[in-house]
Amino acid sequence: MTLDEAKAALQRGRHLVLVLPPAVEQAEALWEFIVQEAPGHPPRVSPPVLIICADEACAAEWPSAAPAHVRIHAVTGLSRAVHILKERAVPLLAGTVQDFAALLARSALKLDAVSTVVVAWPEALVSGEHAAALDTLLAEAHQAQRVVLSWNPAALGDFLERHARRALVVGASRAGADGAPLGPVGPARYAVVARGRRQAAVRDVLEALDAERPFLWEGGPLDAPAARPDAVLCTRLPTREQFAALARLGEPVVLATAAQLPYLRSLAAPLVPVPLPSAADRARDRIDALGTEIERLVAHGGVDAELALLSPLFERFDPAEVAAALLAISRQPSAVSQPAVAPTPTWTRVFVNVGKKDRVAAKDLVGALIREVGLEKNHIGRIDVRDTFTLLEVAPPVAEKVVRGLTGVTIKGRRAQARLDRQL
Repeated sequence: MTLDEAKAALQRGRHLVLVLPPAVEQAEALWEFIVQEAPGHPPRVSPPVLIICADEACAAEWPSAAPAHVRIHAVTGLSRAVHILKERAVPLLAGTVQDFAALLARSALKLDAVSTVVVAWPEALVSGEHAAALDTLLAEAHQAQRVVLSWNPAALGDFLERHARRALVVGASRAGADGAPLGPVGPARYAVVARGRRQAAVRDVLEALDAERPFLWEGGPLDAPAARPDAVLCTRLPTREQFAALARLGEPVVLATAAQLPYLRSLAAPLVPVPLPSAADRARDRIDALGTEIERLVAHGGVDAELALLSPLFERFDPAEVAAALLAISRQPSAVSQPAVAPTPTWTRVFVNVGKKDRVAAKDLVGALIREVGLEKNHIGRIDVRDTFTLLEVAPPVAEKVVRGLTGVTIKGRRAQARLDRQL
C-alpha cells in the first residue's frame, strides 16, 4: 500500500497501524497522516489530536520532534496543562494515560471533540497497570480515528480488535514469507541512557570501547566510512533494515532507554550491556583517593604536629571517632573560618615504560587510567608520550594508586611498568 492510499483510507474513516521503532524521532511518517496541506494555505493539524504515551519522558520528546509548523503541548504538569487548555485551543496534545484521565476529571479535556487519537507504542501499556485506564479513555473517544504506532503489531491483537478494528498496517512486516516472526539480525551491545544524556554518554562509551576509528550513526542515510571502523555507535534507535546495514560495519552499540530494550532484543542476540561508570563508581574513586592521601601522610610522618594537637582529644575519645569528626568538619567549608587562598594546581609525574615505538598514544593511557586504575578525568593532567616511555601527570593523592594499577596492565600488546618519576 502506498502512502497516498493509506492517507485516503484514513480520510475514509479507517484506522491505521504504523510499524515503527519505539522512538519519537523515528516517527516522521506520522506527520503525513495528521498534518493537512491545502494549496495556498500553511500546513495545519485538524484539532484536537491526542498522542497517548507510555511515560512522561516519551511525551516530553514530541514537541522537539515535530515539524516546525506543528505546535505540540506535552503534559508535564497538570496545573499548567489545565490553564493552557482553558485559555486557548491546543491542536496537538501529548501525555500519558493517567495525565489525560486527570484532565478529563478536571473537565479541561473534551474527548467528543477529539478528531484523532495516536497511541504511541502501546506494547508495554496493554499489559501494564494502566491498561484498564487506556481502555476507558479510548472507549470514551470512540468517534476519533486511531493511529497506532507499533513495533510489534502481532502482540496487539486483542487491543487492535477492541480499539482499531480492521486497521490498515503500514510499514515493514516483522514476519517472514512463512508467517513466522523474524529472528534477531545479529549481536549488539547497548547502554541504557536517557535521551537528554546521549551526547555525554557518547564520550563515556567511546572511552569504554577504547575506539580509535569509531563510526557514529545519529540517524538519516547510512554512508559507510572509507575505512572499516573499530566501533559502531548508534545514538538513534535503528529500524531492522538500518540495524542490518550497521551490523555489516561491525557489532553495533546502541544507546537506548529502558523502555526500548524489548524492541532491541527483537533485533539483536546476544545483546550485552556496555558497562559505564556510575555515580557509585565515582564515589568509590573519591573514597580511594582520600584513603591514599591519608596513607601517604601517615607513612611519611607528616602529621606529628597534628598528633600533638589532638592528643588531649585521644584521651577522652576513641581516635577513630576523632578522625571521623575531623572528616565531617572538612566537608563543611563554613564550619571553620579559613583565609581565602587560591589553590595552586600541582601534579605528580609517573613514568611508564611504553611510548611511540609501541604505537601508544595519549588516549591509550587515558583509557587505561580510567578503566584499569579507576581514575576520574580531573585526576589526569598532561600526558607526554616520548619514543620509548611516557610521563603522566596525575593528582598527588592518586599517584601511588596509578603506579600500582598500571603496573602489569597490557597496553598495545606490551606489559606496562610504572613508577614515580624522581626527576622533577
